[in-house]
Amino acid sequence: MDAVNNDDRRKYARVGFATRVEIIFDTGDSRTVLNASSKDLSQKGVFAKTDDAFSPEAPCTVNIFLTGGIEEISLEIRGRVARQGDGGVGIEFESMDVDVYTHLKNIVRYNSEQSWD
Repeated sequence: MDAVNNDDRRKYARVGFATRVEIIFDTGDSRTVLNASSKDLSQKGVFAKTDDAFSPEAPCTVNIFLTGGIEEISLEIRGRVARQGDGGVGIEFESMDVDVYTHLKNIVRYNSEQSWD
């Protein structure tokens, strides 16, 4: 049997992408909004640089702010805390609308080092 390389488990390409993000935890009783910056991004998640502590598997909403155009665009995505460490938190995306998915797909594609013929 061949050994499986754990680095090949990733189904979605991850690209370096630094921008402002908000991570919102809303429990119904309380709402916490944390500001951070992204380190990298994929169609399945984002890694945000922050020193704040997070509960594993905690549901959240992530707002990714895109600047540089005529107006700022915010991508709102439902997710959950997937991991904590390396100076930040990994958020796995769970749901988003079609327009947000299209923006995200284009961001990853544009920033990818792969050739898109």
